[in-house]
Amino acid sequence: MLSGSHPTSAGARARVLRAVKDLDYVVNAHARALAGTGRKTVAVLTRNVTSPFFSQVAQGVEYEATARGRLCMVCTTGGDNAREHEMVQMLREQGAEMVVLVGGAVENDEYRERMARYAQALAAVGSRLVLCGRPAPPPGVPALVVEYDNEAGAYGITSHLLTAGHRRIVFLGQLPGNSTSEDRITGYRRALFDFGLPPEAGRVVGTGFNKRQGYESMKKLLESGELDFTAVFAGDDEVAAGAMKALRKHGLTVPDDISLIGYNDDPVADDLTPGLTTVHIPAEEMGRTAVRLALRDDPGSEQERHLLGTHIVVRESVGRPA
Repeated sequence: MLSGSHPTSAGARARVLRAVKDLDYVVNAHARALAGTGRKTVAVLTRNVTSPFFSQVAQGVEYEATARGRLCMVCTTGGDNAREHEMVQMLREQGAEMVVLVGGAVENDEYRERMARYAQALAAVGSRLVLCGRPAPPPGVPALVVEYDNEAGAYGITSHLLTAGHRRIVFLGQLPGNSTSEDRITGYRRALFDFGLPPEAGRVVGTGFNKRQGYESMKKLLESGELDFTAVFAGDDEVAAGAMKALRKHGLTVPDDISLIGYNDDPVADDLTPGLTTVHIPAEEMGRTAVRLALRDDPGSEQERHLLGTHIVVRESVGRPA
């Protein structure tokens, strides 16, 4: 009666609604889901919600899901594959309309097999696996892939440094094997090659994608001896913020002594002094696009891939070599 799916008299309905109000009745969502009348759910799984990139993608999913009358759930895995598997299974059992996995991963046989299992298990119950900023599964796996041109962004911003006259550029901060990190390093090295620099010019130091690791890696590099570089390509903007702090403590200024660039265009990039030149990722648009495509009237059952562009945001952290 409350759902309006069964005919009833106006008097009976009024009495029931009055009782609902007096008793503070709450609908049993699980019972509604079993009956097929519950509110449809969209789920987002990320490593964490502290990363601006992850949170912006989740925000985009939530905005678009809400606009389409869906409930959005945001879950974190901490990068634990076993936890991710448990969550995908739970969301499948609860009838989530789509499950969105966000962020880079180590692309190996285990990863590809895991994504294939997720996609096929979800498809079997009428759900959809969506990968945002993640490597695509093997061809034929029924998943939707929404990605950004990560390598091209790295190529473009490295070219920006090279055009400014820099030839000794260090890439700071790596996640070994991670698709996000490796694609950026590939774009960086390809730009160096296209400008005629030898392979050994593509120098990668430090690990991790956070402010503390950026600071420690930069500090260690500066303490290692002669200043044999004129520019730093930080793996992301948090790494760049840590690197800038280390440079300042070492008595160096950006960009007068060392030019510095980042990646992501996180809020911190515009808050730094000087403002950080970086690559803008359409993170929120990725989330919106994922929901919009997955909830089409005829989403199809084949694998789809959609590539969004990136662009350079020029601020004050790049100058000509000292």
